[in-house]
Amino acid sequence: MHSRLLDPSDIYPPSPDYAHGIEVSKADRIVYTAGTMGLETDGVAGVGIDRQLQLLWGNIKAILASADMTTDNIVRLTTYLSDRAYAEKNTQARMRALNGRVVPTTAIICDLYDPSWLIEVEVIAAA
Repeated sequence: MHSRLLDPSDIYPPSPDYAHGIEVSKADRIVYTAGTMGLETDGVAGVGIDRQLQLLWGNIKAILASADMTTDNIVRLTTYLSDRAYAEKNTQARMRALNGRVVPTTAIICDLYDPSWLIEVEVIAAA
């Protein structure tokens, strides 16, 4: 797989933690995840945003590993936050999980299905 970030100079610049777009070529496999939450193995939400972010990225890594992929294969993600106050911690956790690599990212502030869920993330990965 080859990828190339798309950040044209004739539109507004992205912030350092995301890219406007990504072109993926020569990918043999693509994984689309459902919204993944910061849930413990018993399905209960972790207590607080820090724990949910830890669980969420562990869960995403497990899903990707089941397809012989890692977070290096992520080419797009959408984050749903239950509160704008979680935005900075979410950005920091995402950048750690991606080892500083930027990808096209969208964050949406909304009510989530279960009020105990503070964050939900959908991922697209390619290999």
